[in-house]
Amino acid sequence: MATPAQPVWRPSHARAVLLDSFVPVPRGAAALAPPPLSWPAKDPADILDYQFDIAPALIGNDGDGIASLDVAIAPAGPGDLALVSAAADGTSAVLWLSGGQAGVNYAVTLGIVTRNNRVLSRVVRLPVLALSAPALPDIVLLAGPQEGLTDQNGNPITVP
Repeated sequence: MATPAQPVWRPSHARAVLLDSFVPVPRGAAALAPPPLSWPAKDPADILDYQFDIAPALIGNDGDGIASLDVAIAPAGPGDLALVSAAADGTSAVLWLSGGQAGVNYAVTLGIVTRNNRVLSRVVRLPVLALSAPALPDIVLLAGPQEGLTDQNGNPITVP
């Protein structure tokens, strides 16, 4: 009797952020602040997986990984970005996020505790843009006492 195969789900690498602030700095050099972490923009209608990998913070600590995860999103109100679910897979946190208001740049704060009790807290930005809305053409209509309505090329607009 054949057994149906279960698909293996893997998070998308298109929306993955790697923690990169654990780079050694030579003696006498000043450490520069790393650039802000951010995921690619999402549409308000999207429900997608977003990955945050802390592997660089655990180099040399084989067997350590994420034990617990706390997620906070700001701003947080009706219609704003929402956490659907969160999971950890070794050194990666995977968040499923939905909703959000177009034009808002959300701050997703991840509080992570590892199996060896290391504690990390990072903010990842997630801009929400109306990506599925059709682009409207820039049309300027003119109407004057002696003029009819025209489009941007000066052509008259007629109503059937």
